[in-house]
Amino acid sequence: MSNKIVLAYSGGLDTSVAVPWLKENYDAEVITVTIDLGMVDLDAIKQRAIEVGADKAVTIDAKTPLVNEYIWPALKAGAMYEEEYPLATALGRPLIAKCLVDVAKAEGAYAIAHGCTGKGNDQVRIEVSAAALMPGIKLIAPIRDWGMSRADEIDYANERNLPINVKDSRFSVDENLWGRSAEAGELEDPGLEPPEEAFTWTISPDKSSQDKEYIEIRFVEGVPVSINNTDMDGVELIVELNRIAGNHGIGRIDHVENRLVGIKSREIYESPAGIVLHAAHKALEDLTLSRDQARFKHNVSREYSEIVYNGLWFSRHRLNLDRYIEDTQKYVSGTVQMSLYKGKCTVTGRQSNHGLYSKTLATYDRDDEFDHTSAEGFIKIFGLSLRTENINE
Repeated sequence: MSNKIVLAYSGGLDTSVAVPWLKENYDAEVITVTIDLGMVDLDAIKQRAIEVGADKAVTIDAKTPLVNEYIWPALKAGAMYEEEYPLATALGRPLIAKCLVDVAKAEGAYAIAHGCTGKGNDQVRIEVSAAALMPGIKLIAPIRDWGMSRADEIDYANERNLPINVKDSRFSVDENLWGRSAEAGELEDPGLEPPEEAFTWTISPDKSSQDKEYIEIRFVEGVPVSINNTDMDGVELIVELNRIAGNHGIGRIDHVENRLVGIKSREIYESPAGIVLHAAHKALEDLTLSRDQARFKHNVSREYSEIVYNGLWFSRHRLNLDRYIEDTQKYVSGTVQMSLYKGKCTVTGRQSNHGLYSKTLATYDRDDEFDHTSAEGFIKIFGLSLRTENINE
């Protein structure tokens, strides 16, 4: 049997210590895999992996598939977990799992290891996804198994002369193109206001510009394709919108969420592009979807967000919902104008060649084409069931 283990490697203390730990405890050849989802220096981390003992270090630039295959489908679905969280970390995990599986298959590895803890959501997302894509693979979670504290990890590394770079940060941070999360430290007290140090992508709203900034976003079949008439690919558009909206303090989320493992967790998120694009996309859907489509899709959006959050990306259920969502997006094309100011993005206008809004039906002016004479009969029929059930009251 192969003795190769593929390790998801971030370059931090946990996964750096995991390299020699896996070699010692499993007598294994360790292949690290570092995946760039938008915020990674691949060359530097690859070098660090070799220095801490990896037998091979693989790097993958996955920014484009993250956007096209994960973020855009979730945006079209309107997926916001508990109506607050744009699912940045949750969307990245199935892609990480897929990359790990691809490397495991290519290298003939018998196991996949990751650096997730035993009380978080990410252990579920990665392991469930990997098992779905490669049912026979062994899954190892060193941090969950070894029981070492952070101080123990540092001692372990020093005993082996590992070239670790321990950052004295009181927050645990994860980030990709779609968002940044921070937890731990004083953030664990939901009664305390998050300190400004918890945010790095967004300016404090009270210190942002005194002037409103107006932008226009164009969508084609539910996918944003340009900002202010400048066409961009998905990665460029998200990066630019993170910059623009972040400069106005937009995208800060303070969320006490319900984790899959059964606990509540206070999370601080930043997702400037995510907040703006979800608001713009919803505004365009309001213009182009029928009443029944909009109402039913609201339920689909909630279901989709829970599928993503719970690590079930590679389920047939998600694929089934994608087919419905894709059909709803057929006419979600047009432009949305927004104002950005002091932490808020506000839709100020929307236009579409496929819009279902008719001014001549909605207006109260002389151009009104609505047949008012039909209203009396409509009301009688619409209210018939209520009159019937209350006739003996």
